[in-house]
Amino acid sequence: MAMNVDVIPFATTQAPVQATILCCNCGAPIDGTTAVGALCYDCVKTNVDISEGIQREAVLHTCRDCDRWLAPPNQWVSAALESRELLALCLRKLRGLSKARIVDASFIWTEPHSRRVKVKITIQQEVNPGTILQQTFEVEYVVANHQCTDCQKSFTHNTWRANVQVRQKVPHKRTFLYLEQLILKHGAHKDTINIQEVDNGIDFFFGQRNHAEKFVDFLSSVAPVQSKKSQQLISMDVHTSTKSYKFNYSVSLVPICKDDLVAIPLKLAKQLGNISPLTICHKVGTAVSLLDPNTLQISDVSTPIYWRAPFSSLADVRELAEFIVMDIESLGVSKGRYLLAEATIRRASDLGSNDTEYTVRTHLGAILHPGDSVMGYHLTRTQFNNPEFEAIEQSKNYSGQIPDVVLVKKVYPRHKKNKPRGWRLRRMAKEEADVLPRKQDANRDELEYEQFLRDVEEDPDLRQTMNLYKAQQEEKRRKAREDAMEGVETMEGVEEEEDGGDEVGSDDDGLEVPLDQLIDEFDEMNMGS
Repeated sequence: MAMNVDVIPFATTQAPVQATILCCNCGAPIDGTTAVGALCYDCVKTNVDISEGIQREAVLHTCRDCDRWLAPPNQWVSAALESRELLALCLRKLRGLSKARIVDASFIWTEPHSRRVKVKITIQQEVNPGTILQQTFEVEYVVANHQCTDCQKSFTHNTWRANVQVRQKVPHKRTFLYLEQLILKHGAHKDTINIQEVDNGIDFFFGQRNHAEKFVDFLSSVAPVQSKKSQQLISMDVHTSTKSYKFNYSVSLVPICKDDLVAIPLKLAKQLGNISPLTICHKVGTAVSLLDPNTLQISDVSTPIYWRAPFSSLADVRELAEFIVMDIESLGVSKGRYLLAEATIRRASDLGSNDTEYTVRTHLGAILHPGDSVMGYHLTRTQFNNPEFEAIEQSKNYSGQIPDVVLVKKVYPRHKKNKPRGWRLRRMAKEEADVLPRKQDANRDELEYEQFLRDVEEDPDLRQTMNLYKAQQEEKRRKAREDAMEGVETMEGVEEEEDGGDEVGSDDDGLEVPLDQLIDEFDEMNMGS
Protein backbone atom coordinates (compact mmCIF):
# COMPACT_ATOMS: atom_id res chain seq x y z
CA MET A 1 0.00 0.00 0.00
CA ALA A 2 1.29 3.47 -0.82
CA MET A 3 2.62 5.33 2.17
CA ASN A 4 1.88 8.99 2.76
CA VAL A 5 5.06 10.33 4.39
CA ASP A 6 5.31 13.73 5.98
CA VAL A 7 8.81 14.08 7.42
CA ILE A 8 9.87 16.99 9.61
CA PRO A 9 13.54 17.01 10.66
CA PHE A 10 14.57 18.42 14.01
CA ALA A 11 18.20 19.41 14.67
CA THR A 12 19.48 19.74 18.19
CA THR A 13 22.91 21.21 17.41
CA GLN A 14 24.17 23.72 19.90
CA ALA A 15 25.66 26.31 17.50
CA PRO A 16 26.19 26.65 13.73
CA VAL A 17 29.49 25.15 12.60
CA GLN A 18 31.20 25.57 9.24
CA ALA A 19 30.84 22.74 6.75
CA THR A 20 33.72 20.32 6.81
CA ILE A 21 32.59 17.50 4.47
CA LEU A 22 30.27 16.84 1.58
CA CYS A 23 27.18 14.55 1.66
CA CYS A 24 28.11 11.16 0.29
CA ASN A 25 24.82 10.92 -1.59
CA CYS A 26 24.11 14.35 -3.07
CA GLY A 27 27.35 16.28 -2.42
CA ALA A 28 25.79 18.98 -0.23
CA PRO A 29 28.17 20.56 2.32
CA ILE A 30 27.43 19.36 5.88
CA ASP A 31 29.04 19.45 9.30
CA GLY A 32 31.08 16.29 9.61
CA THR A 33 31.16 16.46 13.41
CA THR A 34 27.39 15.82 13.77
CA ALA A 35 26.42 13.99 10.59
CA VAL A 36 26.61 10.25 11.20
CA GLY A 37 26.80 8.29 7.98
CA ALA A 38 27.87 11.40 6.04
CA LEU A 39 24.26 12.16 4.99
CA CYS A 40 22.50 15.51 4.91
CA TYR A 41 18.97 16.04 6.30
CA ASP A 42 17.28 15.67 2.90
CA CYS A 43 19.00 12.35 2.24
CA VAL A 44 18.11 11.14 5.74
CA LYS A 45 14.43 11.85 4.99
CA THR A 46 14.65 9.95 1.74
CA ASN A 47 16.62 6.90 2.84
CA VAL A 48 15.49 6.33 6.46
CA ASP A 49 11.98 4.93 7.21
CA ILE A 50 11.24 5.05 10.97
CA SER A 51 7.89 3.26 10.45
CA GLU A 52 9.61 0.13 9.20
CA GLY A 53 8.54 -2.90 11.19
CA ILE A 54 5.13 -1.43 12.14
CA GLN A 55 2.06 -3.22 10.82
CA ARG A 56 0.08 -1.50 8.09
CA GLU A 57 -2.82 -3.96 8.19
CA ALA A 58 -4.56 -5.65 11.13
CA VAL A 59 -7.83 -7.34 12.08
CA LEU A 60 -10.39 -6.14 14.66
CA HIS A 61 -12.78 -8.72 16.10
CA THR A 62 -16.25 -7.61 17.16
CA CYS A 63 -19.29 -9.46 18.51
CA ARG A 64 -22.38 -8.62 16.49
CA ASP A 65 -24.71 -9.60 19.34
CA CYS A 66 -23.38 -7.31 22.08
CA ASP A 67 -21.32 -4.86 19.92
CA ARG A 68 -18.16 -5.38 21.97
CA TRP A 69 -14.58 -5.55 20.72
CA LEU A 70 -11.94 -8.16 21.50
CA ALA A 71 -8.95 -6.84 23.46
CA PRO A 72 -6.33 -9.60 23.37
CA PRO A 73 -5.93 -12.04 24.84
CA ASN A 74 -9.49 -12.70 26.04
CA GLN A 75 -11.08 -9.45 27.22
CA TRP A 76 -14.13 -7.89 25.57
CA VAL A 77 -14.63 -4.13 25.87
CA SER A 78 -17.47 -1.83 24.85
CA ALA A 79 -16.49 0.99 22.50
CA ALA A 80 -18.35 3.09 19.95
CA LEU A 81 -17.05 3.71 16.45
CA GLU A 82 -14.39 6.47 16.28
CA SER A 83 -14.24 6.64 20.06
CA ARG A 84 -11.13 7.07 22.20
CA GLU A 85 -11.54 3.56 23.58
CA LEU A 86 -11.58 2.04 20.09
CA LEU A 87 -8.57 4.15 19.04
CA ALA A 88 -6.59 2.91 22.05
CA LEU A 89 -7.54 -0.67 21.16
CA CYS A 90 -6.36 -0.15 17.58
CA LEU A 91 -2.98 1.23 18.67
CA ARG A 92 -2.39 -1.63 21.11
CA LYS A 93 -2.88 -4.21 18.34
CA LEU A 94 -0.02 -2.86 16.20
CA ARG A 95 3.30 -4.68 16.56
CA GLY A 96 6.44 -2.53 16.60
CA LEU A 97 4.65 0.69 17.54
CA SER A 98 6.10 0.66 21.06
CA LYS A 99 9.61 1.48 19.71
CA ALA A 100 8.48 4.91 18.45
CA ARG A 101 6.91 7.92 20.15
CA ILE A 102 3.30 8.53 19.11
CA VAL A 103 2.63 12.19 18.43
CA ASP A 104 -0.89 12.04 17.03
CA ALA A 105 -3.51 9.47 15.99
CA SER A 106 -6.95 9.92 14.45
CA PHE A 107 -9.58 8.05 12.47
CA ILE A 108 -10.08 8.43 8.71
CA TRP A 109 -13.73 8.27 7.64
CA THR A 110 -14.81 5.07 5.89
CA GLU A 111 -18.16 3.75 4.70
CA PRO A 112 -20.03 2.01 7.58
CA HIS A 113 -20.77 -1.05 5.44
CA SER A 114 -17.18 -1.39 4.18
CA ARG A 115 -16.11 -3.29 7.31
CA ARG A 116 -12.90 -1.24 7.34
CA VAL A 117 -11.40 1.10 9.95
CA LYS A 118 -8.53 3.41 8.96
CA VAL A 119 -6.27 5.20 11.43
CA LYS A 120 -3.78 7.99 10.66
CA ILE A 121 -0.74 7.83 12.98
CA THR A 122 2.10 10.33 13.44
CA ILE A 123 5.29 9.12 15.16
CA GLN A 124 8.72 10.49 16.07
CA GLN A 125 12.02 8.66 16.46
CA GLU A 126 15.69 9.62 16.83
CA VAL A 127 17.64 8.16 13.91
CA ASN A 128 21.04 9.68 14.68
CA PRO A 129 22.37 11.59 17.67
CA GLY A 130 20.96 15.08 17.30
CA THR A 131 18.49 14.11 14.51
CA ILE A 132 14.77 13.36 15.15
CA LEU A 133 12.41 12.40 12.34
CA GLN A 134 8.61 12.71 12.33
CA GLN A 135 6.55 10.57 9.97
CA THR A 136 2.82 10.07 9.24
CA PHE A 137 1.33 6.88 7.83
CA GLU A 138 -2.02 5.05 7.61
CA VAL A 139 -3.07 1.69 9.01
CA GLU A 140 -6.11 -0.23 7.75
CA TYR A 141 -8.08 -2.59 10.01
CA VAL A 142 -10.47 -5.25 8.74
CA VAL A 143 -13.52 -5.74 11.02
CA ALA A 144 -14.30 -9.44 11.49
CA ASN A 145 -17.20 -10.98 13.40
CA HIS A 146 -16.37 -13.16 16.37
CA GLN A 147 -18.89 -14.25 19.00
CA CYS A 148 -17.81 -13.46 22.56
CA THR A 149 -17.85 -16.06 25.32
CA ASP A 150 -20.85 -14.49 27.09
CA CYS A 151 -22.98 -14.61 23.94
CA GLN A 152 -21.85 -18.17 23.27
CA LYS A 153 -23.13 -19.19 26.68
CA SER A 154 -26.42 -17.40 26.16
CA PHE A 155 -27.06 -19.21 22.85
CA THR A 156 -25.79 -22.61 23.99
CA HIS A 157 -27.62 -24.83 26.44
CA ASN A 158 -26.03 -26.21 29.60
CA THR A 159 -23.29 -23.58 29.70
CA TRP A 160 -24.39 -21.96 32.95
CA ARG A 161 -22.25 -22.07 36.05
CA ALA A 162 -24.90 -21.28 38.67
CA ASN A 163 -28.66 -21.72 38.83
CA VAL A 164 -31.10 -20.04 41.21
CA GLN A 165 -34.40 -21.90 41.55
CA VAL A 166 -37.11 -19.72 43.10
CA ARG A 167 -40.14 -21.67 44.30
CA GLN A 168 -43.34 -21.00 46.23
CA LYS A 169 -45.79 -23.75 47.15
CA VAL A 170 -49.02 -21.92 46.35
CA PRO A 171 -51.61 -22.58 43.61
CA HIS A 172 -51.21 -19.15 41.98
CA LYS A 173 -48.46 -16.84 40.66
CA ARG A 174 -49.38 -13.55 42.31
CA THR A 175 -46.15 -13.44 44.32
CA PHE A 176 -44.00 -14.04 41.24
CA LEU A 177 -45.77 -11.25 39.35
CA TYR A 178 -44.89 -8.84 42.14
CA LEU A 179 -41.37 -10.24 42.49
CA GLU A 180 -40.86 -9.77 38.75
CA GLN A 181 -41.58 -6.05 39.08
CA LEU A 182 -39.11 -5.71 41.96
CA ILE A 183 -36.41 -7.47 39.92
CA LEU A 184 -37.03 -5.19 36.93
CA LYS A 185 -37.04 -2.03 39.03
CA HIS A 186 -33.66 -2.80 40.64
CA GLY A 187 -32.11 -4.45 37.55
CA ALA A 188 -31.25 -7.60 39.49
CA HIS A 189 -31.59 -9.76 36.35
CA LYS A 190 -28.90 -8.01 34.28
CA ASP A 191 -26.32 -10.79 34.79
CA THR A 192 -28.62 -13.66 33.84
CA ILE A 193 -27.93 -15.64 30.67
CA ASN A 194 -31.35 -17.29 30.66
CA ILE A 195 -34.65 -17.14 32.56
CA GLN A 196 -37.00 -20.12 32.41
CA GLU A 197 -40.50 -20.37 33.81
CA VAL A 198 -41.38 -23.72 35.38
CA ASP A 199 -44.12 -25.11 37.61
CA ASN A 200 -44.36 -23.30 40.96
CA GLY A 201 -41.52 -20.94 40.16
CA ILE A 202 -38.82 -19.48 37.93
CA ASP A 203 -35.23 -20.60 37.21
CA PHE A 204 -32.49 -17.99 36.77
CA PHE A 205 -29.24 -19.09 35.07
CA PHE A 206 -25.94 -17.26 35.54
CA GLY A 207 -22.52 -17.58 33.98
CA GLN A 208 -20.65 -16.94 37.22
CA ARG A 209 -21.14 -18.08 40.77
CA ASN A 210 -20.81 -14.63 42.34
CA HIS A 211 -23.62 -13.31 40.12
CA ALA A 212 -25.95 -16.00 41.47
CA GLU A 213 -24.96 -15.24 45.07
CA LYS A 214 -25.61 -11.56 44.47
CA PHE A 215 -29.08 -12.40 43.13
CA VAL A 216 -29.84 -14.58 46.18
CA ASP A 217 -28.83 -11.69 48.45
CA PHE A 218 -31.23 -9.43 46.55
CA LEU A 219 -34.09 -11.89 47.03
CA SER A 220 -33.31 -12.03 50.76
CA SER A 221 -33.50 -8.24 50.95
CA VAL A 222 -36.98 -7.95 49.40
CA ALA A 223 -38.82 -11.10 50.49
CA PRO A 224 -38.82 -13.63 53.36
CA VAL A 225 -36.94 -16.52 51.76
CA GLN A 226 -34.95 -19.56 52.74
CA SER A 227 -32.04 -20.63 50.54
CA LYS A 228 -30.02 -23.82 50.24
CA LYS A 229 -26.85 -24.37 48.24
CA SER A 230 -25.63 -27.47 46.43
CA GLN A 231 -22.84 -28.15 43.95
CA GLN A 232 -22.02 -30.78 41.36
CA LEU A 233 -18.58 -31.71 40.10
CA ILE A 234 -18.37 -31.37 36.32
CA SER A 235 -14.71 -32.05 35.55
CA MET A 236 -11.32 -32.30 37.25
CA ASP A 237 -7.74 -32.05 36.02
CA VAL A 238 -5.75 -34.78 37.79
CA HIS A 239 -2.43 -33.07 37.01
CA THR A 240 -3.23 -29.65 38.50
CA SER A 241 -6.15 -30.67 40.81
CA THR A 242 -8.31 -28.02 39.12
CA LYS A 243 -12.00 -28.76 39.57
CA SER A 244 -15.03 -27.37 37.77
CA TYR A 245 -18.39 -27.17 39.57
CA LYS A 246 -21.96 -26.20 38.82
CA PHE A 247 -23.76 -24.51 41.69
CA ASN A 248 -27.47 -24.68 42.46
CA TYR A 249 -29.28 -22.34 44.86
CA SER A 250 -32.76 -23.38 45.95
CA VAL A 251 -34.76 -20.39 47.21
CA SER A 252 -38.12 -21.00 48.89
CA LEU A 253 -40.60 -18.15 49.31
CA VAL A 254 -42.95 -17.99 52.25
CA PRO A 255 -46.22 -19.72 51.19
CA ILE A 256 -48.28 -16.77 52.47
CA CYS A 257 -49.52 -14.01 50.16
CA LYS A 258 -51.27 -10.71 50.54
CA ASP A 259 -54.97 -10.94 51.54
CA ASP A 260 -54.59 -14.53 52.77
CA LEU A 261 -56.38 -15.67 55.90
CA VAL A 262 -53.76 -16.91 58.36
CA ALA A 263 -54.17 -18.98 61.53
CA ILE A 264 -51.12 -18.37 63.71
CA PRO A 265 -49.95 -20.97 66.24
CA LEU A 266 -51.14 -19.95 69.72
CA LYS A 267 -47.60 -19.89 71.13
CA LEU A 268 -46.39 -17.60 68.35
CA ALA A 269 -49.44 -15.32 68.74
CA LYS A 270 -48.49 -14.68 72.37
CA GLN A 271 -44.93 -13.87 71.36
CA LEU A 272 -46.20 -11.35 68.79
CA GLY A 273 -47.78 -9.03 71.37
CA ASN A 274 -50.66 -11.36 72.24
CA ILE A 275 -52.32 -10.75 68.86
CA SER A 276 -55.44 -12.68 67.87
CA PRO A 277 -54.38 -15.97 66.18
CA LEU A 278 -56.86 -15.42 63.31
CA THR A 279 -55.41 -12.64 61.15
CA ILE A 280 -55.14 -11.30 57.61
CA CYS A 281 -51.84 -10.93 55.77
CA HIS A 282 -51.98 -7.33 54.56
CA LYS A 283 -48.37 -7.01 53.32
CA VAL A 284 -45.38 -9.23 52.53
CA GLY A 285 -41.97 -7.53 52.49
CA THR A 286 -38.83 -8.58 54.29
CA ALA A 287 -41.27 -9.92 56.91
CA VAL A 288 -44.86 -11.18 56.87
CA SER A 289 -47.12 -8.41 58.22
CA LEU A 290 -50.31 -9.69 59.87
CA LEU A 291 -53.38 -7.59 60.73
CA ASP A 292 -56.11 -8.31 63.26
CA PRO A 293 -59.31 -6.89 61.66
CA ASN A 294 -61.06 -6.76 65.07
CA THR A 295 -58.51 -4.52 66.83
CA LEU A 296 -56.29 -3.14 64.00
CA GLN A 297 -53.27 -4.65 65.75
CA ILE A 298 -50.38 -5.31 63.37
CA SER A 299 -47.51 -7.71 64.00
CA ASP A 300 -44.58 -8.67 61.80
CA VAL A 301 -43.24 -12.20 61.56
CA SER A 302 -39.55 -11.97 60.65
CA THR A 303 -37.89 -14.45 58.34
CA PRO A 304 -35.88 -16.35 61.02
CA ILE A 305 -38.93 -16.67 63.30
CA TYR A 306 -41.13 -17.98 60.49
CA TRP A 307 -38.70 -20.60 59.20
CA ARG A 308 -38.05 -21.76 62.76
CA ALA A 309 -41.66 -22.96 62.95
CA PRO A 310 -43.29 -22.53 59.50
CA PHE A 311 -47.04 -22.47 59.01
CA SER A 312 -49.26 -22.06 55.95
CA SER A 313 -52.24 -19.86 55.18
CA LEU A 314 -55.73 -20.96 56.17
CA ALA A 315 -57.39 -19.71 52.96
CA ASP A 316 -56.29 -17.78 49.87
CA VAL A 317 -57.98 -15.29 47.54
CA ARG A 318 -59.57 -18.06 45.45
CA GLU A 319 -61.94 -18.78 48.37
CA LEU A 320 -63.17 -15.21 48.75
CA ALA A 321 -66.93 -14.65 48.60
CA GLU A 322 -68.76 -11.46 47.68
CA PHE A 323 -70.87 -9.64 50.27
CA ILE A 324 -73.07 -6.55 50.11
CA VAL A 325 -72.73 -3.88 52.78
CA MET A 326 -76.17 -3.06 54.22
CA ASP A 327 -75.02 -0.69 56.96
CA ILE A 328 -71.72 0.43 58.46
CA GLU A 329 -70.85 2.41 61.59
CA SER A 330 -67.43 3.73 62.54
CA LEU A 331 -66.01 2.84 65.97
CA GLY A 332 -63.58 5.77 66.01
CA VAL A 333 -60.37 3.73 66.10
CA SER A 334 -57.93 4.24 63.23
CA LYS A 335 -54.39 3.22 62.37
CA GLY A 336 -52.82 4.54 59.20
CA ARG A 337 -55.24 4.08 56.31
CA TYR A 338 -57.37 1.61 58.28
CA LEU A 339 -60.48 2.61 60.23
CA LEU A 340 -62.21 0.19 62.57
CA ALA A 341 -65.94 -0.10 61.89
CA GLU A 342 -68.89 -2.41 62.47
CA ALA A 343 -70.65 -3.51 59.30
CA THR A 344 -73.90 -5.33 58.58
CA ILE A 345 -73.52 -7.45 55.46
CA ARG A 346 -75.30 -10.02 53.34
CA ARG A 347 -73.86 -12.57 51.00
CA ALA A 348 -74.44 -11.54 47.39
CA SER A 349 -75.55 -15.03 46.38
CA ASP A 350 -78.20 -15.06 49.15
CA LEU A 351 -80.01 -11.91 48.04
CA GLY A 352 -83.60 -12.80 47.19
CA SER A 353 -83.37 -16.29 48.70
CA ASN A 354 -82.97 -15.58 52.43
CA ASP A 355 -82.55 -12.67 54.82
CA THR A 356 -79.43 -13.87 56.65
CA GLU A 357 -77.34 -10.94 57.84
CA TYR A 358 -73.95 -10.87 59.55
CA THR A 359 -72.59 -8.18 61.81
CA VAL A 360 -68.80 -8.11 61.76
CA ARG A 361 -65.95 -5.80 62.60
CA THR A 362 -63.77 -4.67 59.73
CA HIS A 363 -60.69 -2.56 59.12
CA LEU A 364 -62.17 -1.11 55.89
CA GLY A 365 -64.37 1.49 57.55
CA ALA A 366 -62.68 4.35 55.69
CA ILE A 367 -63.68 3.13 52.20
CA LEU A 368 -66.87 1.10 52.71
CA HIS A 369 -70.35 2.60 52.33
CA PRO A 370 -73.84 1.09 52.32
CA GLY A 371 -74.45 -0.65 49.01
CA ASP A 372 -70.78 -1.40 48.32
CA SER A 373 -69.53 -4.86 47.42
CA VAL A 374 -66.77 -6.37 49.52
CA MET A 375 -64.86 -9.64 49.37
CA GLY A 376 -64.40 -11.76 52.48
CA TYR A 377 -63.94 -15.25 53.90
CA HIS A 378 -67.17 -16.96 55.00
CA LEU A 379 -66.01 -19.02 57.97
CA THR A 380 -69.40 -20.39 59.08
CA ARG A 381 -69.86 -22.33 55.81
CA THR A 382 -66.28 -23.51 55.45
CA GLN A 383 -64.59 -26.59 56.84
CA PHE A 384 -60.84 -26.16 57.35
CA ASN A 385 -58.34 -28.98 57.68
CA ASN A 386 -55.72 -27.02 59.56
CA PRO A 387 -54.13 -27.91 62.93
CA GLU A 388 -53.69 -24.26 63.95
CA PHE A 389 -57.37 -23.49 63.30
CA GLU A 390 -58.42 -26.59 65.22
CA ALA A 391 -56.32 -25.39 68.16
CA ILE A 392 -58.12 -22.04 68.02
CA GLU A 393 -61.54 -23.75 68.07
CA GLN A 394 -60.51 -25.81 71.11
CA SER A 395 -58.99 -22.88 72.97
CA LYS A 396 -60.99 -21.37 75.83
CA ASN A 397 -59.75 -17.86 75.12
CA TYR A 398 -60.24 -17.70 71.35
CA SER A 399 -62.99 -20.22 70.52
CA GLY A 400 -65.70 -17.61 71.12
CA GLN A 401 -63.90 -14.90 69.13
CA ILE A 402 -64.07 -16.60 65.73
CA PRO A 403 -66.15 -14.29 63.48
CA ASP A 404 -68.71 -15.42 60.94
CA VAL A 405 -67.10 -13.44 58.12
CA VAL A 406 -63.66 -11.82 57.73
CA LEU A 407 -63.78 -8.95 55.24
CA VAL A 408 -60.64 -8.43 53.18
CA LYS A 409 -61.02 -5.87 50.39
CA LYS A 410 -63.54 -3.69 48.62
CA VAL A 411 -64.80 -4.49 45.13
CA TYR A 412 -64.60 -1.41 42.91
CA PRO A 413 -67.18 -1.11 40.11
CA ARG A 414 -65.82 -1.12 36.58
CA HIS A 415 -68.12 0.67 34.17
CA LYS A 416 -66.07 -0.01 31.03
CA LYS A 417 -64.49 -3.44 31.06
CA ASN A 418 -62.80 -3.07 27.65
CA LYS A 419 -61.38 0.37 28.35
CA PRO A 420 -57.58 0.43 27.69
CA ARG A 421 -55.38 1.34 30.62
CA GLY A 422 -53.21 4.42 30.42
CA TRP A 423 -50.24 2.61 31.94
CA ARG A 424 -48.22 -0.55 31.47
CA LEU A 425 -45.84 -2.84 33.32
CA ARG A 426 -42.59 -4.24 32.00
CA ARG A 427 -42.20 -8.02 31.69
CA MET A 428 -39.12 -10.17 31.76
CA ALA A 429 -38.23 -12.21 28.67
CA LYS A 430 -38.72 -15.77 29.93
CA GLU A 431 -38.55 -19.12 28.20
CA GLU A 432 -41.34 -21.62 28.61
CA ALA A 433 -40.69 -25.06 29.98
CA ASP A 434 -40.14 -28.05 27.68
CA VAL A 435 -43.78 -29.07 28.07
CA LEU A 436 -46.17 -26.47 26.69
CA PRO A 437 -48.82 -25.25 29.15
CA ARG A 438 -52.38 -26.42 28.73
CA LYS A 439 -55.01 -24.06 27.42
CA GLN A 440 -56.76 -23.82 30.79
CA ASP A 441 -53.43 -23.00 32.46
CA ALA A 442 -52.81 -20.21 29.95
CA ASN A 443 -56.28 -18.79 30.60
CA ARG A 444 -55.66 -18.98 34.34
CA ASP A 445 -52.38 -17.09 33.97
CA GLU A 446 -54.16 -14.34 32.03
CA LEU A 447 -56.80 -14.01 34.72
CA GLU A 448 -54.16 -13.89 37.46
CA TYR A 449 -52.25 -11.17 35.63
CA GLU A 450 -55.44 -9.16 35.12
CA GLN A 451 -56.21 -9.47 38.83
CA PHE A 452 -52.67 -8.34 39.63
CA LEU A 453 -53.15 -5.24 37.46
CA ARG A 454 -56.34 -4.47 39.36
CA ASP A 455 -54.51 -4.83 42.67
CA VAL A 456 -51.95 -2.32 41.41
CA GLU A 457 -54.74 0.11 40.56
CA GLU A 458 -56.45 -0.28 43.92
CA ASP A 459 -53.40 -0.22 46.22
CA PRO A 460 -51.29 3.00 46.22
CA ASP A 461 -48.71 1.44 48.56
CA LEU A 462 -48.16 -1.36 46.07
CA ARG A 463 -47.60 1.11 43.22
CA GLN A 464 -44.80 2.83 45.12
CA THR A 465 -42.68 -0.34 45.04
CA MET A 466 -42.69 -0.74 41.23
CA ASN A 467 -42.28 1.26 38.03
CA LEU A 468 -45.37 2.05 35.96
CA TYR A 469 -44.97 3.28 32.37
CA LYS A 470 -47.19 5.37 30.16
CA ALA A 471 -49.05 3.40 27.54
CA GLN A 472 -48.64 4.28 23.88
CA GLN A 473 -51.36 6.60 22.64
CA GLU A 474 -51.60 4.81 19.29
CA GLU A 475 -52.47 1.51 20.93
CA LYS A 476 -55.08 3.20 23.11
CA ARG A 477 -56.66 4.76 20.02
CA ARG A 478 -56.68 1.37 18.27
CA LYS A 479 -58.38 -0.34 21.20
CA ALA A 480 -60.84 2.51 21.43
CA ARG A 481 -61.77 2.11 17.77
CA GLU A 482 -62.27 -1.63 18.28
CA ASP A 483 -64.53 -0.96 21.26
CA ALA A 484 -66.49 1.61 19.25
CA MET A 485 -67.08 -0.94 16.50
CA GLU A 486 -68.46 -3.34 19.10
CA GLY A 487 -70.83 -0.70 20.40
CA VAL A 488 -68.84 0.21 23.50
CA GLU A 489 -68.49 3.96 23.78
CA THR A 490 -64.97 4.39 25.10
CA MET A 491 -63.59 7.03 22.75
CA GLU A 492 -64.67 9.80 25.07
CA GLY A 493 -62.58 8.42 27.94
CA VAL A 494 -59.52 8.12 25.71
CA GLU A 495 -59.85 11.72 24.53
CA GLU A 496 -60.02 12.89 28.13
CA GLU A 497 -56.70 11.15 28.80
CA GLU A 498 -55.08 12.66 25.71
CA ASP A 499 -56.29 16.14 26.70
CA GLY A 500 -54.02 16.02 29.76
CA GLY A 501 -56.24 14.73 32.52
CA ASP A 502 -54.65 14.48 35.95
CA GLU A 503 -55.58 10.84 36.46
CA VAL A 504 -55.52 7.66 34.43
CA GLY A 505 -58.52 5.40 34.74
CA SER A 506 -60.57 7.95 36.70
CA ASP A 507 -63.83 6.64 35.26
CA ASP A 508 -63.69 3.70 37.70
CA ASP A 509 -64.42 4.63 41.28
CA GLY A 510 -61.33 4.44 43.45
CA LEU A 511 -59.02 3.35 40.59
CA GLU A 512 -56.95 6.48 40.20
CA VAL A 513 -53.36 6.29 38.92
CA PRO A 514 -51.86 9.82 38.92
CA LEU A 515 -49.82 10.71 35.87
CA ASP A 516 -46.91 11.85 38.02
CA GLN A 517 -46.42 8.19 39.03
CA LEU A 518 -45.93 7.06 35.41
CA ILE A 519 -42.62 6.88 33.52
CA ASP A 520 -42.20 7.43 29.79
CA GLU A 521 -42.34 4.13 27.95
CA PHE A 522 -39.30 2.68 26.20
CA ASP A 523 -38.53 -0.48 24.26
CA GLU A 524 -35.66 -2.00 26.23
CA MET A 525 -37.63 -5.12 27.16
CA ASN A 526 -40.84 -6.90 26.35
CA MET A 527 -43.83 -4.97 27.61
CA GLY A 528 -46.89 -6.44 29.24
CA SER A 529 -50.33 -5.13 28.54
